[in-house]
Amino acid sequence: MTSEKHDDDAGIPLVTGTGITPVAEGVWLLQGQGQSFVAETDAGLVLVDTGPGGRVTRAMIEHLRSVSDRPVAAICFSHGHVGYNAGLPLWKEDAARRGHPPPVVIAHERVPVRYARYRATQGLQERMAEIQFRMKPGGMRGKIALHDPDKTYAQQLTLGTDRRVQLLWAPSETDDVTAVWVPHARILYGSAAVIDSIPNIGTPFRTMRDTLRWADTLDRLCDLRPVRVVREFGPDIAGEEEVQKVLGTTAKALRWLHAEVIRLMNEGMGEREILAAIHYPEHLFGVPWMRPSYGAPDYIVRDIFRSENGWWDRNPTSLHPATPTEIGREVVAAIADKAALIAHAQGLADKGEYQLALHVIDILATACEAGDEINAVPELGQARQLKAAWLRARADQVPSYVSRSLYKVSADMLEQDSAHTFSIR
Repeated sequence: MTSEKHDDDAGIPLVTGTGITPVAEGVWLLQGQGQSFVAETDAGLVLVDTGPGGRVTRAMIEHLRSVSDRPVAAICFSHGHVGYNAGLPLWKEDAARRGHPPPVVIAHERVPVRYARYRATQGLQERMAEIQFRMKPGGMRGKIALHDPDKTYAQQLTLGTDRRVQLLWAPSETDDVTAVWVPHARILYGSAAVIDSIPNIGTPFRTMRDTLRWADTLDRLCDLRPVRVVREFGPDIAGEEEVQKVLGTTAKALRWLHAEVIRLMNEGMGEREILAAIHYPEHLFGVPWMRPSYGAPDYIVRDIFRSENGWWDRNPTSLHPATPTEIGREVVAAIADKAALIAHAQGLADKGEYQLALHVIDILATACEAGDEINAVPELGQARQLKAAWLRARADQVPSYVSRSLYKVSADMLEQDSAHTFSIR
């Protein structure tokens, strides 16, 4: 049984393995897309997340039924990201087959709002998922299944009476996260608020996430005084003292990061200047549960900066830009010795300075879209091919899975002359 957030080689997103693990009497961790959670109440079983459907969800049902034949009284969505609850119809079918009442489907009240946005931007959501998880173009087409809840809540909802669980609004990675508190056992399912890596704030493809709000959520979860926390991804946090340390340190790191970015902004620094100037304290960011294996601290810096500054990059030229075609044409015409530029970039790459090499080669590689212009100027095609190779090399230098995905998929697009399909340059 594994607990990784991704299969880095195969590009299978978010599936953590198979099996069911007891956490306490009547409480289980259930592997699926992320780590689902099951708790027994006097009203029946409460399941958090149904899995992505297909063989993964069928395995989840089989494993749960190996430990309990009680009806699933309620299914709760941990949050509104796609995939986690695509398997809902299979659970309903299982209930019907067993003669059980259909489970009540519960989510935070903001999940339907998110789903409305996803439906309106379906093509965008599909392509972003393909790129982030290294799928072939079209691999997600028509595969985003969204199932609306039967019931929503705002702040807190209790299920059961004598033996009960509490659904708690825990805004963090999304604004619609539900954490689950099992008071009699003092066990917390942290949902998307608690993972075994740095909080996933500032992901390049996603809307802004509120850094301080996530810290507030972690503080509120700490106040419950859990003795065990089941993460959405990664091993459980065992022991009250360890829970306080992990959740508390994470909240402190987020608050420090927000304060530091604001301080540097107040000194007049722009985004890239802040990224160059900021130093992450080891006691906050060097701990095992803040590993940048999925997100990254500089992602968070950029999210904070964007939330306070807007989109302007401080370069007046970018305020009302000419068209990409016009800009590319003039850049290509202005560079008399294109071979010298390519040679300089190659020299940087030969020293392993792939990031600097990318900045230099971009002058030519981004000048024109794929097509006639590149065919007419051989150096442009060469620049794009070199950029693709160096993107792959750069991917090996960064720890974040998301960054590696963007580097590698962008390289594929450049080599296939398909940049126009998603504006990858």
